[in-house]
Amino acid sequence: MQRSNIIQAAAQIFRQKGYHAASMQDIADAVGLQKASLYHHVASKQDILLEILDHALDILIADMQAVIDAGGEPEDQLRAAMRAYITRVTQEASLAAVLQLEHRNLEPRKRTAHVARRDRYDQLWRSLIRRGVEKHSFRALDERIVAFALLGVQNWIITWYRPDGALTPTEIADQFADLLLAGLKTNSKAAG
Repeated sequence: MQRSNIIQAAAQIFRQKGYHAASMQDIADAVGLQKASLYHHVASKQDILLEILDHALDILIADMQAVIDAGGEPEDQLRAAMRAYITRVTQEASLAAVLQLEHRNLEPRKRTAHVARRDRYDQLWRSLIRRGVEKHSFRALDERIVAFALLGVQNWIITWYRPDGALTPTEIADQFADLLLAGLKTNSKAAG
């Protein structure tokens, strides 16, 4: 049994039942282990939750870093970042749902470690926005608020997206990007 299988199964169970309603027995059953054997692989439900959250953020950080490292104009990078995020969140729906909805269930010490990692991800979005402001591509708005807005618009896709829906993840991301870029672009860029 690989630990990654346990983490993936736990993410699906936490998404379906919620962290508090999910049990270690549920996780053991999902991966075909006895509950006692599960504890050979993981120490506690809290450790599983933290590992899910860290894994999800590590994936998102890598995706965002790749967009930033690729360079390009701020508008193009923002669109690419939104495409990467929406695609990842729709492909990894269980991880995304746990990341967005269950982080508050971490014990305080574990939450502190998680928040530091989450802040690192947030800083990548802010740096992209800051670069757009510095290049006069984006209006000089509070980058923290803009990052909250960008992520807030995208995060709730976990509640309504359906793979058989009318739009692909890329099409959804492009519509979100069009909407948000219209508000971010400087007047000279918006007029052109």
